[in-house]
Formats: sequence, structure tokens, C-alpha cells
Amino acid sequence: MDYKKAGVDINAGEEFVRLIKPQVRSTFTSGVMTDIGAFGGFFQPDFSAFANPVLVSSIDGVGTKLKVAAETGRYDTIGACLVNHCVNDILVCGARPLFFLDYYACGKLMPSMAADVVKGMVAACRENSCALIGGETAEMPGVYAPDDFDLAGTIVGIVDREKIVNGKSIAEGDVLIGLSSTGLHTNGYSLARKVLDGRLQETREGLEGTIGEELLNIHRSYLPVVGPLLCSEELHGLSHVTGGGLMGNTMRIVPEGLALDVDWSAWQEPVIFDIIRKEGKVPEEDMRRTFNLGIGLVMVVSKKGVDRVVEDLKSKGENAYIMGHVTVS
Repeated sequence: MDYKKAGVDINAGEEFVRLIKPQVRSTFTSGVMTDIGAFGGFFQPDFSAFANPVLVSSIDGVGTKLKVAAETGRYDTIGACLVNHCVNDILVCGARPLFFLDYYACGKLMPSMAADVVKGMVAACRENSCALIGGETAEMPGVYAPDDFDLAGTIVGIVDREKIVNGKSIAEGDVLIGLSSTGLHTNGYSLARKVLDGRLQETREGLEGTIGEELLNIHRSYLPVVGPLLCSEELHGLSHVTGGGLMGNTMRIVPEGLALDVDWSAWQEPVIFDIIRKEGKVPEEDMRRTFNLGIGLVMVVSKKGVDRVVEDLKSKGENAYIMGHVTVS
């Protein structure tokens, strides 16, 4: 008996690190102080542009979207989904990313497959100017089946204390502006998979590819379009629409005594949601609590600033939907 026969292949782990090293190095920014493989990732932030810098961190996963990747044999999008999800989570607090770390756990490590996952992370880190400074790869037979794996990530970003976006300035009459999602993003997959089990290779009218390809669309990052607006006085709050839906997530930032009046007809839902709704006979209440329904991020903007914000968003090619307003509860 040896470690490999017990289910853990150290050589596979070393091969995995060899495959990803050049990719990971390509994300390094000026603050990175250590190469991949060190016991800890060192990062020296530049605080010169901040009067009162605050670090903002978040940790998340991609849920059972992993199962869709496994069933279709495509692994190069879920890493990007993970990074972008985490970027959005700190973006809605007003923060920009500094660095990212990942956790990859599996029953049996397959280096080329795991490298495809990291390939997606690398692409997203580079697009968000975020360094991938470290991670953990855990091969755990007995905890995971040989073909199973899990994925999680931690992000650390920075914001000036005076520029934190927390919803405290939200007031009655503020307007809700919705930004389009690229499908399900990373939430609702347990329900979607239950409804669409065995149909991932099928096509439906209105979809550009197969159902599986649609479900693997990358969870987009909103940093490029929202980042320039973070210092705007008209911006009172931001909501990343994840598990719990549009209402559940946006109410997290709304002060006590206020409520949301949402016009659910203000935007065109991506076709995939109607497929799930009809083929699964899913109640509308469940659809709204489970999925983003085509709106991945909500901006809460002062009434006087709506036109300027919408104009700015549209100049970047963004679909910006005026989809409701803040009321007294």
C-alpha cells in the first residue's frame, strides 16, 4: 500500500502545477511578491491613491454548475464564472479587486481538466486586473467520487472608506436600473438541472447553441461598465442578483421603512428562463426567488441622476433597463 494506491497521486498534483504556472503568472500585477508554489501569497498594495483604504473580501463557489460542466465535458468557463461572481460581490460594495485565491477539491485529480478550470480563472483575473496569487488543490478520495470536484474562490479588493457603497443613502423615489445577465450566471442550477436532466445536448428555438452551452455561459463581470460610476453622487446602491433573486438581494441594501416597486415587464428575459419555467412547470414565485431572470445587477440611482447614468451605460453598449423605483413600505 502506498499513497497513490490509497487514491492520492502526488505526481498528478505536480503535473497540474507545471501546467498552470505560466497561466497564473500572466495575471500577476505589480503588487504580487511571490511566485506560485509558496506557502503563502504575498501582495503589497499601493495605498497612495486612497485617503482611508478599506480591504473588502468575499468567498463563493459556482454551485452545481459544476455538474453541467462535467456532463458536457467543458471546463473552461466555470473558472471565469467563479472569479467574476466574486468580483461582482465586492464591486457592489464599491470595491475594486486586488487578488484572488482558489480552492479546487476532487476525488481524483486529472491535471488537464483542472488546468482548463484554471484557464478560465486566469482569463477572468486578467480581464478584471486581479492577480491570482495562490490556491489549494485537494485530492480527497472517499469524500468525493472519482469524477466529482468542487470549486471555491476568495477575493480581496479595496475601496476608500468615504466611497463605500452600502445603500444608506437610498431614499424614496430612487430609480432601479437593471443590467443584463448572460443567463443563469451561477445560481439556480439545481432546479435547472432537475428540469433539464438528459436534455443538455438538445436545442430549443431562440437559443444560439445547445441547452448545455447556454447553461455554461460565463457569469459576466460588471466592473468594466459600473466601475467608472462608483464615485458618482447619483449612485445610492448596488445589488448583485444571485441566490434569492432580484428582490431578495436588492432588499439587502434597502434601509428599513422602504420597499421596491419592480416592473417585471421592463426587460426581455433570456429564452432559457422561459424554457425552465414551461418545461418544469415552475411557479412564478419560485422563478423570481431562484433565478436572476435576465437582470444580473441592479443600480439604485437618484431620480435626478437617472438620465446621465443611463446615457453613460448606453455609451458603453450596455442594455440599461429602468425597472422600478423605491417606495415607502
